[in-house]
Amino acid sequence: MSHSSEMPQKTLKMDHKVFNDPIHGTVELHPLLIKIIDTPQFQRLRNIKQLGGGYFVYPGASHNRFEHSIGVGHLAGQLVEALRTRQPELDIDERDILCVKIAGLCHDLGHGPFSHLFDKMFIPKVPHPPGPLGDKMAKWKHEEASVEMLDHPDKFNNLELEMKNKENGLTDDDLNFIKKLIEGLKDPNAVQWPYNGRPKEKSFLYEIVANKTNGIDVDKFDYFARDFYHLGMKSTFDHLRFIQFARVIKVKKDGLNHICSRDKEVGNLYDMFYTRNCIYRRACQHKVNKIIEYMIAEAFVKADGHIKIEGSGGKEFTLSTAIGDMEAYTKLTDHVFEQILHSSSAELAEAKKILKRIISRDHYRFLGETKPRQVPTRDVYRLWKEELAEAVSEEGDGDVKLKPEDFVVLVATFDYGMKDKDPIKNVYFYNKRYPDTALNIPKDQVSKLLPECFSEQLIRVYSKKTDGQSVDAARRHLHQWCKNK
Repeated sequence: MSHSSEMPQKTLKMDHKVFNDPIHGTVELHPLLIKIIDTPQFQRLRNIKQLGGGYFVYPGASHNRFEHSIGVGHLAGQLVEALRTRQPELDIDERDILCVKIAGLCHDLGHGPFSHLFDKMFIPKVPHPPGPLGDKMAKWKHEEASVEMLDHPDKFNNLELEMKNKENGLTDDDLNFIKKLIEGLKDPNAVQWPYNGRPKEKSFLYEIVANKTNGIDVDKFDYFARDFYHLGMKSTFDHLRFIQFARVIKVKKDGLNHICSRDKEVGNLYDMFYTRNCIYRRACQHKVNKIIEYMIAEAFVKADGHIKIEGSGGKEFTLSTAIGDMEAYTKLTDHVFEQILHSSSAELAEAKKILKRIISRDHYRFLGETKPRQVPTRDVYRLWKEELAEAVSEEGDGDVKLKPEDFVVLVATFDYGMKDKDPIKNVYFYNKRYPDTALNIPKDQVSKLLPECFSEQLIRVYSKKTDGQSVDAARRHLHQWCKNK
């Protein structure tokens, strides 16, 4: 595991505070970052699991978005300060560095309970009301919520005044810059530079926290190192080497300044994307983890209208509509799991029953998986469930009776971060002899052993009935059904 202690140590400023992090070693934070950490909006991240339901599968995966966010803020500072030291001509100033650190620290403020489970598995399943809130739910992403947290009615616990005071010297443009760093550039190739936070010459700063061009950013650097550490696994990617060799070069193709890496580091970057695929395959998309997350989301859907959260002006919100009010959303963490589990309310009985099955390890049973030629639609899933239930009934497996709703069909996707594309195609490199010329490296010039395909899907089928007879019958007929198909 790499530690920041390998980096040159700076003299500690007396007004800064130091954290001891298991991943990065000594982490030194600016006093403004400390004040952000001490807000309720940031402290809630202590109670949001980094890997969602992964803690129910991996006992070590108890880490939260809180420590990950501190790590990202730290790495964002390391990368931008390394660029300033190496290339003074970039004109990176103290305000740039402070803004990049704040963006790294605040990039995950908007995560809901159990992280991606909330925005990818729960919110899409609940009914979306008509009007602005329904539109918001339809395109809900945690990055947008992170920006909304910064725009909270009380201005993030009045920290806007703190940011703009004489000592910190941030402006409205700086605050807009921070928000855009969190969101990432969606259209960097616009005819006119559309971002008023920083001029076009500093476009490379937008690639540090959320790199939408190729996915190489400090957010991934931290969660690769941190997730592998807590999962008890080893990572071959070394983010400190990337920081050491990072260099900003103007690219002729789009006229923008991009963060580039040494040509000899191309293998290390393929390792990075392979590392991402490993985390998803072995943890995020683990077959038991995914069904547990499905069950949690299922319980949340059943509990949605019966959980009341007080928001701004004393108005009450539900589990799903809390995304429309940041005061209510701030109160929403993983604790809602225990709230449902220990409730005596009749209205929450169905949801409670599902969560009790998780706690007692009576989760829906995995029956089998297959690689499809193409990802089917939801209508096809429904047809599959009907065919499976009918096959079990027709064969007459004793007293086993299965209905379509007794089956769950999930799709697991594995890729290198850019769907079916080779992510290195969007990475720029430089040669030792020509350090100011950006170039692409074709895959066939890297290694013949690299994958030809960068994305695949698995269709997984589970049974809600967990008695041995039902599971055996369902598994047997699934196997035969897959062969017939």
